[in-house]
Amino acid sequence: MEITSGKIKLLRERTGAGVLDCKRALEETGGDLEKAAELLRQRGLAAAAKVAGREAREGIVEAYVHHNGDLGVLLELNCETDFVARTEDFRTLAHDLALQVAAIAPRYIAPEDVPAEVIEERRRAGDELEDFYRQVCLLNQPFIKDQGLSVADRIRESVAKLGENIVVRRFVRFELGGG
Repeated sequence: MEITSGKIKLLRERTGAGVLDCKRALEETGGDLEKAAELLRQRGLAAAAKVAGREAREGIVEAYVHHNGDLGVLLELNCETDFVARTEDFRTLAHDLALQVAAIAPRYIAPEDVPAEVIEERRRAGDELEDFYRQVCLLNQPFIKDQGLSVADRIRESVAKLGENIVVRRFVRFELGGG
C-alpha cells in the first residue's frame, strides 16, 4: 500500500508525531490511520515513561484570568530545559492546564497529594475513591478539550512529543468572593 504525503500529514496533525514516525506507523499498520495513531500513542507513552524520573526545574508560570475578572488561575508547569519551556507546544499545554483548573476547580494535583484524613473520611462515607479523585485531582480529571483523555494522558502526549519530563508543580485558583 502506498503511503501518501497527505496521509502522513493528517496523522502528524492528529498526533503531533514527527514525519518519519508517522510514515513508519502507517507502513506498519497498512495505511490504517486509526491503528497508526494508536501505535504512535503507545510508543509515546513508552517514551514518556523513560523520561519520567528526570528532574524538571525549568518551565513557566501561566496566568489565566476569566474575561469578567471574577476568576483567575496561576499554574507552574515545569520541564527540563528552558528551550522546551519557550516552545509553543509547551506554552499551549500550560494554558490548557490553567483553563482546566479554572473550569473544573481541582483541589490537588494527584491522589498522593490528598491528605490521609480526607481519604479516610471518604472511605467512612462509603465514597468510591476513583470517582473522588476524578473530581478533585487535576491529573485524574477528564481533559476539558478531549474528554477521552485524562489530564495525565494529555501531559504524557506532550512528554512524548517534546522529549522531556513535564510536571505540574503547583497551582492556585482564585474566585471572587471565594474562601
